[in-house]
Amino acid sequence: MTRGVEKPHPEPEEAQLSVLMTLRVSGDPKVVEATDPDVLKTITDRAKEYGVISHHFYGSDDEIFVVDEWPDEASFQKFFDASPDIGEMMQRAATSEPAISFWHHLDTHDDIG
Repeated sequence: MTRGVEKPHPEPEEAQLSVLMTLRVSGDPKVVEATDPDVLKTITDRAKEYGVISHHFYGSDDEIFVVDEWPDEASFQKFFDASPDIGEMMQRAATSEPAISFWHHLDTHDDIG
């Protein structure tokens, strides 16, 4: 009887890994916090329709930082293209152009959580 060999890691075509999207911009986090909750709900509901896995805003004294998890970059881009209200909110809060980056998980075998 032949035993199958367990693969320690799935082949790329077997596992679809999500991506993190970060958006960092100079601006006033208090303006973001003061955004109409109905506007934010509209945006988050739309994000869910496009497949967002998680979403968080962070702020410092003079910067706004967004961390999202998406199935892939294309899902985020489709959502962003369909969301002019994000640009309107950022125009009120931001004092610079946003820097958007995508991050892929590194398989370093030291994950926590």
